[in-house]
Amino acid sequence: MDVVRHLGRRVKTLRKEAKLSQEELAFRAEMKRSYVSDLERGKRNPTVRALGRLAVALGVHPAELLQD
Repeated sequence: MDVVRHLGRRVKTLRKEAKLSQEELAFRAEMKRSYVSDLERGKRNPTVRALGRLAVALGVHPAELLQD
């Protein structure tokens, strides 16, 4: 299993469930939209800090970013 790709798909799913655009998620997580886009496509290897920011922005526990 490719964890980075799985994480990207999970972030995209959670973002869509929250009805957020990439731009809005990036704003809430204090990131660039291009970073969120790369992350969702499995092109970025995020830091622990980035995972924490994404979890807060999505309103989920960080562990949920890796669940199936």
